[in-house]
Amino acid sequence: MPERTGVALVTGAAGILGTHICRRLASDGLALALVDRDGERLGALEDQLRADGHSCSAHVLDITDKAALVEARGRVEATLGPVSVLVNNAATKSENFFEPFESFPQADWEDVMAVNCTAMMLTCQVFGAPMAAARSGTIINILSIYGIVAPDRRIYEGSLYEGRAINTPAIYSASKAAAWGLTRYLAAYWGADGVRVNAVTPGGVSSGQNSTFTNRYSARVPMGRMAQAPEIADAVAFLASAKASYVNGHNLVVDGGLTVW
Repeated sequence: MPERTGVALVTGAAGILGTHICRRLASDGLALALVDRDGERLGALEDQLRADGHSCSAHVLDITDKAALVEARGRVEATLGPVSVLVNNAATKSENFFEPFESFPQADWEDVMAVNCTAMMLTCQVFGAPMAAARSGTIINILSIYGIVAPDRRIYEGSLYEGRAINTPAIYSASKAAAWGLTRYLAAYWGADGVRVNAVTPGGVSSGQNSTFTNRYSARVPMGRMAQAPEIADAVAFLASAKASYVNGHNLVVDGGLTVW
């Protein structure tokens, strides 16, 4: 096992990207504080990491609740130690997430923004402020390719995800673009305090999409394929490591070259 290098807290830990990010950071010697609202999947991830000899703790909580985050910080510090790496990976879909823009409910907009952006602000307050006080730490915010470019709606004609018709709604783009603004602000705000704040922007990640989506999306990418989740986790691990010691306020776009066109 690698030498213990610090403590990483990952939100959305039980998700598709989150599980790969956690395993990758654990392989670099980081103890893991796993945060998610899906207790069953979170427990399974904790069991897997422990079985592989990694130090971790699971925390089922609502990251839009600042008091719950403060309480969780106390538990993490008591069991693992101070958080030195914060990965804001959590994102959500609302009940009417795939509604057309013209009829998209305001309540859904606010629900998604609360998790995708406001909760990111709260986790940075709760876990980033102690980093600044200690003059050491790194924050990595997971964004989306559709926070920097608009989705090509033609890709979604006949596209399915796990059997369900999909699209990319405006709230997803808006919330991820807002998260990039927060990233840059905090990179400047805490840079002199020894806290690096960066972002990783994944391109389309292969998971449960049907062949229609996969083929159309891949045709837009110079490398001719979608991303694999471990490739995103590797980018996060780089930014979390000492190899990125002078990288601050950067958006590491992992998209196979999609945005060069």
